[in-house]
Amino acid sequence: MNEASEVNLLPRRLRQRPGGSLVPPRTAPILRYGVAILSTTLALIPSFVLSDLVESRLVVFAVAVMVSAWYGGWKPGLVATSFAVTVNAYFALNNVRTEADYRRAIIHLTLFVFVALLICSFNAALRSAQEGLRRSELNFRSLVTNSPYGICRCDPNGTVADANPAFVHMLGYSSATELIGRHLGSLHRNSQEWFHLADYFAARKDFTGLVADFTRRDASATVVRLSGRAIRDEDDTTSFELFAEDVTENRALEQQLRQAQKMEAVGRLAGGIAHDFNNLLMVISGYCEFLLERIGPDPVLRGPAQEISNAAERATSLTRQLLAFSRKQMLAPKILDLNATVTENLKMLTRLIGEDIDLVMVPGTDLGAVKADPGQVEQVIMNLAVNARDAMPHGGKLTIQTSNVTLDESYTRFHAGVNPGEYVMLAISDTGSGMDAETQSHIFEPFFSTKGTKGTGLGLSTVYGIVKQSGGYIWVTSEAGKGTTFKGYLPRVVEMGELAAPQPGMAAKKTVQPMETILVVEDEANLRRMACHYLERQGYKILEAADGAAAMQIAVAHRGPIHLVLT
Repeated sequence: MNEASEVNLLPRRLRQRPGGSLVPPRTAPILRYGVAILSTTLALIPSFVLSDLVESRLVVFAVAVMVSAWYGGWKPGLVATSFAVTVNAYFALNNVRTEADYRRAIIHLTLFVFVALLICSFNAALRSAQEGLRRSELNFRSLVTNSPYGICRCDPNGTVADANPAFVHMLGYSSATELIGRHLGSLHRNSQEWFHLADYFAARKDFTGLVADFTRRDASATVVRLSGRAIRDEDDTTSFELFAEDVTENRALEQQLRQAQKMEAVGRLAGGIAHDFNNLLMVISGYCEFLLERIGPDPVLRGPAQEISNAAERATSLTRQLLAFSRKQMLAPKILDLNATVTENLKMLTRLIGEDIDLVMVPGTDLGAVKADPGQVEQVIMNLAVNARDAMPHGGKLTIQTSNVTLDESYTRFHAGVNPGEYVMLAISDTGSGMDAETQSHIFEPFFSTKGTKGTGLGLSTVYGIVKQSGGYIWVTSEAGKGTTFKGYLPRVVEMGELAAPQPGMAAKKTVQPMETILVVEDEANLRRMACHYLERQGYKILEAADGAAAMQIAVAHRGPIHLVLT
């Protein structure tokens, strides 16, 4: 961008001098020509005063030399002025014959010196004004050129007339010439946003805070916040100055934050419902077992009771998934090697996804350990594998990859809520149908499903809850028709403990009739009665309380030992 182009982005009505005063740009030529006219007038005064034609011509010539020299700079001006004064003094005093001639020569010389000093001061003021204007324009040019915000000038129709480097870089172009002549409407991805901006152009109104999606040179999108003002130029034409701030990163973080808040709110709601519903299911399941124990093998009675029990079991499974999503399920975390966990499940995954899907594992080398519940990690792998299988009804490729990763500050800037550090990544990719942006924004919500009546909508929400409860993060990247990748990040364990291994079964002990006392504390009356009923049948002595305060009173009043508090 050349210097004239950069200055065009500045307000033409005002320039600022280093001293702080405002200098209109048209002042400089007026001052320049005004000094020349004034200097000529001053030069003509001695010619009218002096009677000697030769001497008057000499004075006019000397003044012309001084004025011309001052246009070359202050150094030539001073040299020419000193030379002119010296020559004029020589010729004025050279022909002195009498005392009257001497006084007349001194008067003429004094007048010439006075005129020379006036010319010097006027031209010094001119040079100072010009230098101030030059510095002011350089300062403004530097502000525009080095500004981190995009600045452009356009006409009332929206045609770009000029742009600074930040605006050019924001849109992915290499120079301003590629943008000059482009219409702002062609840069908007949404025509409605351009129509909104055009309304301000038509009304010649200033505006601020308009958010628009612009199209970059590589066809990618960038989100900008626009402000602008109408500028009336010297020729009475109106143009607009636009100031653009790239807020793409802010928009992404805001969307992630809203998504996280929404998931948190939904999880809190789902957890509360699941907890209360689970209590009711425990009562149903418990009394169903009592019935099955008492009604015997008669299929007429046993069949319906078994169906009730099976339905309660399925409902319990659903509430368990809701509790997993809301991060309220009980976990038994152990030190795990994800490579070993994935390898142990490969055979089962192969049967699960079918023969028309190629299963590929890419294990990470020197993979760090993580601390998580082994069963829940297997649940994550299974759910993601099933989701990938359903996205590839005509076959494809399923890839499971593990690796050590470091999430630094630059990564966390684009992913809200992520703490920088060392993680182990588990990535599951498929070559299926993929998802659009709208689907991705709801993919982890409970009961959201793209499978219609075939899916419960709890598979991916369970994955989300397990990963979050384990202290990790999970992200999805997908594009319609190009497959999907889920990447889960679990914190890497620094202190290596013993890896989880199957525990040997405990030797069966001889059954002894229990004689212990158990204090059952439960606010749900039906569940409390069912638990007491079951434990009493096992031979325990039962004390029951509805809340903590009642339990304390019972514990104080009870004379014997209380061996266990069950709540």
